[in-house]
Amino acid sequence: MSATGVTGGAGVRSLLANRRYTLYLVSRVALIVATQMLSVAVGWQVYEITGKALALGLSGLAIFLPGFLLALPGGHLADRHDRRRILILCHLGVTSSAATLAIISHLGGRSLLPIYSVLIVLGAIRAFSGSAGQALMPSLVDKMQLERAVAFGSSCWQLAMIAGPSLGGVLYAATGKASIVYAVCAAMAFVAFLSIVAIGHDPKNASPRPTGRATWGELVAGIRYVWSDKPILGAISLDLFAVLLGGAVALLPIFARDLLHVGPWGLGLLRSAPAIGAATTAFSLAWFPLRGRAGVTMLTAVFLFGLATIAFGTSRTFAISLAALLCLGAFDMFSVVVRSTLIQIRTPDEMRGRVSAVNMVFIGASNELGEFESGVTAAWLGPELAVLVGGIGTCLVVLCWAVLFPELRKVDKLTD
Repeated sequence: MSATGVTGGAGVRSLLANRRYTLYLVSRVALIVATQMLSVAVGWQVYEITGKALALGLSGLAIFLPGFLLALPGGHLADRHDRRRILILCHLGVTSSAATLAIISHLGGRSLLPIYSVLIVLGAIRAFSGSAGQALMPSLVDKMQLERAVAFGSSCWQLAMIAGPSLGGVLYAATGKASIVYAVCAAMAFVAFLSIVAIGHDPKNASPRPTGRATWGELVAGIRYVWSDKPILGAISLDLFAVLLGGAVALLPIFARDLLHVGPWGLGLLRSAPAIGAATTAFSLAWFPLRGRAGVTMLTAVFLFGLATIAFGTSRTFAISLAALLCLGAFDMFSVVVRSTLIQIRTPDEMRGRVSAVNMVFIGASNELGEFESGVTAAWLGPELAVLVGGIGTCLVVLCWAVLFPELRKVDKLTD
């Protein structure tokens, strides 16, 4: 029996019988497929136009900055308004942005400014959709199913992370046109929009919320809450620095074209490899949740994530590189499930939007700012040494966090 008292198979079937949660998953999967296809197309197109690692880093910065600046307002909005309606508007925005990229690419422009402009818009949209999406999910499931819902949702997310890059790479390689990839992205984002609409009115999500004028204290309440809860602070800050330093994914176009000598299809496989490893871990945790020592498990997994990053940076064989990325994704998923479950369980519903916003800032900083850091470091040291140094840095961060956050080390069962 799992910690919820329901066997793995019965627990998953019970989740899937929940129509509103299933529609939420469909929307999430469709949107991730769309954004990952878009990411592959943008990465290859930008590097094809410029041939510069720094240009890839600037792509990550273009998404990160608006997300960073708007994250707190986005979280506050999610705590004051209908989260489903916020997602509806955001998914329409992603659909429009992907369609805009398709038009830009079809017209044959070689300037990066229009591409970066659309990425800035996507970063702003994500500041609002990320907080609303994370805060909406707990209202769709029973509290005792929350850990399983997080793990199963993460596994579906990772399947989308597998399908998206692979589909994007294959389409790009087969057609040679980024515009077709972007058009399919727009269609998938529209599916996400329709799925959220189909969820329908949610009495829990539409409960009375503050309607008065927002104050600065309310806006930063999420920061104060995270700062006061040391297990949450330790978990999300560990993820921040580990992924910030170990951001090998941003440099995959360089490894695919110049070091491993594979085309867009190879880039798609490389981008999918971490998600395959992560999906394997997430499915395992959905069926068999962690029974204890969750904090130690997270710290160990992030350390192994750093070792996998080092292995990828030193590899010159496509198969070994794929294997390293598979392991990298598998170990990272332990961190994702522990962090996400801690946030949902330990945060009151009326603050979930703002706390999720803080979490999204950390995630955005680790991913997109990590891409910028990787681009700058690669331009300075070269891609191989940049990845190697990042992996070593990740391992050192884990050792420091094990000392600085004993509360995180002591986290046992995620159902407590």
